[in-house]
Amino acid sequence: MLPQDPMILLSYVNTKLRDFYPSLDSLCDDLQVDQDEISQKLSILDCQYDPHRNQFVRM
Repeated sequence: MLPQDPMILLSYVNTKLRDFYPSLDSLCDDLQVDQDEISQKLSILDCQYDPHRNQFVRM
C-alpha cells in the first residue's frame, strides 16, 4: 500500500525508483499500483516523472 500523503508518497516513490527500479513502469508493475494514480497525487505538488532522471521532480 502506498502512502496517502503526497509529500511522503514523493519521498517513498523516489527512494524506490533510486534504489530498486529502472523506471516508473517497472515500479508500478511490481507493486501493482496505477501509474496515473501516483502521477495525479504528485501533481498536487507540481511534480512530474522525469524518465531521464528516473524520479519525480518539481516543475
